[in-house]
Amino acid sequence: MAASSQGVASGRGKRMWLIGLGLIVILAGLYTGGWFYATTMVKTTVLKALGEQNAAGISGECSDMAFSGFPFSIGLSCTKVTVDDHVKGVSASFDNLNASAPVYQPNHVGWSLKSPAEIRTAQGLTVSAEWTDLQSNLVAKGRGVAQSETVIDGLKAGIVSSFTGQSADVTAAHTEMHARQNGDDLELAIGIENATAVIKDFPQTLPTASTSADITLTGKAGLLDGSDGHGLYGAAGVLRQVVIDIGDGRVMTLSGPFNFDDQGFLSGRFKLEINQIGPWGDSLKATIPAAKNMIDTATKLLKSLAAGSDKVSVDLTADRGRLSLSGFIPLGKIPPI
Repeated sequence: MAASSQGVASGRGKRMWLIGLGLIVILAGLYTGGWFYATTMVKTTVLKALGEQNAAGISGECSDMAFSGFPFSIGLSCTKVTVDDHVKGVSASFDNLNASAPVYQPNHVGWSLKSPAEIRTAQGLTVSAEWTDLQSNLVAKGRGVAQSETVIDGLKAGIVSSFTGQSADVTAAHTEMHARQNGDDLELAIGIENATAVIKDFPQTLPTASTSADITLTGKAGLLDGSDGHGLYGAAGVLRQVVIDIGDGRVMTLSGPFNFDDQGFLSGRFKLEINQIGPWGDSLKATIPAAKNMIDTATKLLKSLAAGSDKVSVDLTADRGRLSLSGFIPLGKIPPI
């Protein structure tokens, strides 16, 4: 009797052990499948951040893709990344991408990109860039991006137009770009430190400058996740602040509401503030000697508006691309986007 009871208990224990082992195998299989699904999410998210939008005719490819980090994290690497806009005729290629995300939060992705990179357009424009370091963090939403932060150190870029023969070399010691969805709106911020530009056949090197911009686009959160197919046409927003600083107190600030019409022309009413009017004029004359007379006239006008002070605040108006100062002094026209 006791032996029989012991045999039954032993049989039940063996079955429970087999059931437990089977559950472990099933859970391990489900976890592995989920891990590989999450790697696909990471790949899609990173390509989205680089510009891929299949619905808009923009495709991306990750060459020699490899996964790592199993089981506790997700790692993705590519030897080369290409993004092609088949509608607008723009192509971009980047080297050696590495991305990672925690397995419990695959929509929070950190990634880095090695240089060089190259961008070509159907209009004959080629941009070649390299950098010492590029790091980015982003948060995915659905199959798009809800928030992105990118930092680039040691940027050097060459810009060449095959149509005009014009070229320029640009450098920036440090660049930061931030974009995030805030409800239906899109908030953008960029900061560039110690930037220089050398333009072919231009008489002088442009002054070293640091620039920052803070912009809100109303109802345009979909530009970040790819759900908005209209771009900036018909968009409106607020230029919270754009600052250009070329040192020694020479600072220019621009702010105000703006909009683009359905044809891409800019309209808006901005406040332009300039510190050190005289030194700004001297710097511009050293950079563009041929425009000395025009710069002198503009400097005198601004000083008269400032009642002789070296700091001025004036209204800058854009009416379908036509720029004017204080509502009556024409400055030229901005082409549509």
